[in-house]
Amino acid sequence: MSVVHRLTAGWLVDHLSFINQCGYEICDSFAHPGGVTCNTSVASTEDCHSTSTFAATLSSSDGPTYDPGDAIETEGKPAKMRYVFREEFFDISKPHIAAAPEEQLCQGCPEVSLTEIKANSNREEYQEGAKSDIGDSKHKRKCVFNQGELDALEYHSKVRKLIWEGTLHLVQEGLKSGFFHHTTAKLNCRKNNVPQHIVCGLAELCEMAKQFPAVNESDHQTVHVLEDETSCPKQDLLSCVMENSSNCAKIIMLMGQKYLIPPKSSFLLSDISCLQPLLNYKKKYDVIVIDPPWENKSVKRSNRYSHLSSWQIKQIPVPALAAPNCLVVTWVTNRQKHLRFVKDELYPHWSVKTLAEWHWVKITRAGEFVLPLDSLHKKPYEVLVLGRVQGHVKETLRKSEGVLPIPEHQLIVSIPCSLHSHKPPLAAVLAEFIKPDVECLELFARNLQPGWTSWGNEVLKFQHIDYFTLLQNE
Repeated sequence: MSVVHRLTAGWLVDHLSFINQCGYEICDSFAHPGGVTCNTSVASTEDCHSTSTFAATLSSSDGPTYDPGDAIETEGKPAKMRYVFREEFFDISKPHIAAAPEEQLCQGCPEVSLTEIKANSNREEYQEGAKSDIGDSKHKRKCVFNQGELDALEYHSKVRKLIWEGTLHLVQEGLKSGFFHHTTAKLNCRKNNVPQHIVCGLAELCEMAKQFPAVNESDHQTVHVLEDETSCPKQDLLSCVMENSSNCAKIIMLMGQKYLIPPKSSFLLSDISCLQPLLNYKKKYDVIVIDPPWENKSVKRSNRYSHLSSWQIKQIPVPALAAPNCLVVTWVTNRQKHLRFVKDELYPHWSVKTLAEWHWVKITRAGEFVLPLDSLHKKPYEVLVLGRVQGHVKETLRKSEGVLPIPEHQLIVSIPCSLHSHKPPLAAVLAEFIKPDVECLELFARNLQPGWTSWGNEVLKFQHIDYFTLLQNE
């Protein structure tokens, strides 16, 4: 199970375990190097190598090396292939910035005033700036906080005790059960084998798709079911929902790159301007998880990630996709501007009533915060805002029968993935609050889950086969 411990404060979650329970096993009839080919014939704007230089290996360090996607021969017959996510992406063995001994989680929660948090944040930011560029004053922390920082500090002062104490209890359980280890000395160092940058060009492909000829919807299929040894033209891939309805995983080839599709999953690869195929899918969802690309200063500076304005996010057709009493969960950065927008503008615009604020807390394999809890620059937690679509009272009551009410505050504590924006799974933690076998949707997704529909312009990003290791079933 991906939930390691469930306490009153929340859940200790094993993200890696969840991925590996998704059923990334290729059936016999499908176990061949080619996989399903999506014949896009569209050249990427970047250098998309067809074969990774980072070959997947068996768990045995002495075993032979296999290229991801190759079948393993057993007595002349292809055996089943099983893939697991590479565990080195979760090898977070020490904090990014070490907390002072008196501020460490195991010391208990000190009572800290807002004034002290400001002073500590100033000191930490000045020290980090000085280390990063000694003599360059622009990197050193100014002593005056702007309004956004003051708002963030005030919010933090309200939630820090809940986060500290709840995380401590969950970490203690993890230490008792052996999930965490106080010492990290024995952890393997595999950094040289980790693909640091996998070029897939999905967002570029979606951008180019806007130039494709318009599709006549009356003549075009709504769903393309992935079958063994089939190919799907680029027009289909980008204009209808792709569905793996089988009990086995499948491999698709896209722009010279291989992607693993888990069983019982569906996805739409498209830009936000091309959401109609998702509406044509005619499904109403009982759970909608949203991870918007929020606008922030670092995004603007780097130009690495696209972002949406508040107005664009409000245009997402959540009311058309949501079933009555749908549970809506939105990931929010630690900027209070975004948190207020979700609660005061976005949810009312979608007829969603805010019910709770939860926090995802990031910890190391030793059970420490990945960043000091009172760090000003970045926090070791992120916010989730939960709400329900408001509708007909009788329908709402019927859908609420047999499920627990949403608690006002819970923690999801986990070791984070080192890949940017690879969020922890919510399926297991939400199971208490929804009926079984409901329809679930993730918007702005970067990976797939069994039983879920996923949409985004990088929806296959973390399904790239180089993130996985090929194993042989016994």
